[in-house]
Amino acid sequence: MKTEEFRAISDTIPHEPGVYRFLDHDGTILYVGKAKSLKNRLNSYFGDKKHSQFKTVLLTRNAARIEFTVVETEHDALLLENSLIKKFQPRYNVSLKDGKSYTYICIKNERFPRVFFTRRVIRDGSQYFGPYTSKYRVNILLEIIKKLFTLRTCTLNLSEENVNKGKFKVCLEYHIKNCQGPCEALESEESYNYKIEQVKNILKGNLGGVKKYITDQMKSHAENLEFEKAQVLKDKLFAFEDYQSTSTVVSTTIKDIDVFAIKKEDQMAYVNYLKIINGALVNTDISEMVMNLDDEIEDLLSFVVPTIREKFNSIAPEVIVPVEIIVPDVKVMVTVPQRGDKKKLLELAEKNINYYILQKRRDDVSHQKKISSSERILTTLKKDLQMDVMPLHIECFDNSNIQGSNPVSSCVVFKNAKPSNKDYRHFKIKTVVGPDDFASMEEVVFRRYKRMLDENSSLPQLIIIDGGKGQLSSAVKSLESLGILDKVTVIGIAKKLEEIFFPGDSLPLYINKKSESLKLIQQARNEAHRFAVSFHRDLRSKNFLGTQLTNIPGIGKVTAEKLLKNFGSITRLKETPTEEIEKVIGKVNTKKVLEYLEE
Repeated sequence: MKTEEFRAISDTIPHEPGVYRFLDHDGTILYVGKAKSLKNRLNSYFGDKKHSQFKTVLLTRNAARIEFTVVETEHDALLLENSLIKKFQPRYNVSLKDGKSYTYICIKNERFPRVFFTRRVIRDGSQYFGPYTSKYRVNILLEIIKKLFTLRTCTLNLSEENVNKGKFKVCLEYHIKNCQGPCEALESEESYNYKIEQVKNILKGNLGGVKKYITDQMKSHAENLEFEKAQVLKDKLFAFEDYQSTSTVVSTTIKDIDVFAIKKEDQMAYVNYLKIINGALVNTDISEMVMNLDDEIEDLLSFVVPTIREKFNSIAPEVIVPVEIIVPDVKVMVTVPQRGDKKKLLELAEKNINYYILQKRRDDVSHQKKISSSERILTTLKKDLQMDVMPLHIECFDNSNIQGSNPVSSCVVFKNAKPSNKDYRHFKIKTVVGPDDFASMEEVVFRRYKRMLDENSSLPQLIIIDGGKGQLSSAVKSLESLGILDKVTVIGIAKKLEEIFFPGDSLPLYINKKSESLKLIQQARNEAHRFAVSFHRDLRSKNFLGTQLTNIPGIGKVTAEKLLKNFGSITRLKETPTEEIEKVIGKVNTKKVLEYLEE
């Protein structure tokens, strides 16, 4: 929307509070905002003063029209704004990043309820406590619950009918005193549910009631001279008091409150939430927000406070924030503390944000160090070879033969600019007679990618052929016959001048000798050469040894194969003690072999 178009409708916009919406040509809502005065707020988008945020410029440029709704009060505007943002999720409004998988403690909606850890919230009437951002804390809570209360862990359907019919028998948990046997009606439903109420108290942070419950039970057993049971409860009381001492008690005067601190950095805003129940810190969370147009602290907090309270099922009657904001629930008191315990809580939340941002920076730097080297090299290689995709998977081929004997080829694989040794492959040339590098390259390239296609394996983005235009042309023939030439980039590298050749291009590419991308290509070429020569040497040595051994009078093919398998080379065979050779081929044959080798 142009400034002239807005000025044409400007006179129709009132000075009253309300909610406004920017819409594009398709009627899609781009942004929802609230204002004490609709006219003043909308005029700020199209005034003479240039906006510092480029996103604001984009918003006004992409908007085709403006709609607004007049309301009675600023509080009504907040309610309507939140409702519209949740419903339409406009692209220019602040977005709350929440990719976390939170943990909960579930009290199952069933007779003799189970208490367990879960990541899934199922709307079946069960009670869920959380979410907890620390699984460690969840484990502590479950451990103290297990120590204090003997609750069942089985998944049996303990309906009154099933229990009365005697369908179940007590299990090992009963015999080791972890359960009191409700499956055989050895524990009443009333007694069990009373324990569940104490579990809820712990999860809600109401620790005083739990301590009283344990103390009363202990006194009752003592009065009835049941001293062993009283001692068990006394031990449980110690365990509970130990847990209570590790809970962060922030104040004896503060009861139930929510604390929110916020800090902006670049295009992000970070909010730390502290959930205080009965003066104890029972939960905490840090949320990240991507700022779009809402970059004022008041607007960000007005959006995030009700969202976080809803997520954490908070019903605290008071919220502590660093600036005055409006919250949807008029019964909730908003406090901006200046001193005292509440101010200290706000400072604690702010300190948490600073530590979080510091840790995030360190993690980002550490991650960048890990990935920057390979990413930088591959990005340079992509640019140098003018590729459309990043060459994350590279394969390089080389041939090896001496005077036509034992021709072999190798294929080495690089992934993320690093050698992937487990993917290396070597090939014995099957269809070529004599030292024909071109035909050998054509064969192995065809065999390699025919198999990959048959196995539905992912093809490399870059194929490197060690050799000039001749070897490259041979490889291209195979790629064309397989129908994959247009799916990969293939190059040849000539050894002398380190020229890079492309299919169908007579002029080579020269990459700067100091370039990291050329060094990667050279590393792949050298590795392919080393792997091919090594395989060729091993193969030639074995063939040579086999031929020599079968020339010994009285030594047949079977005996030669035994020596070949156990010793591998003439040198090693000569260095092996006579007794070791005799164990493989016997005394008579050993004498024949050693006499022949000594000649």
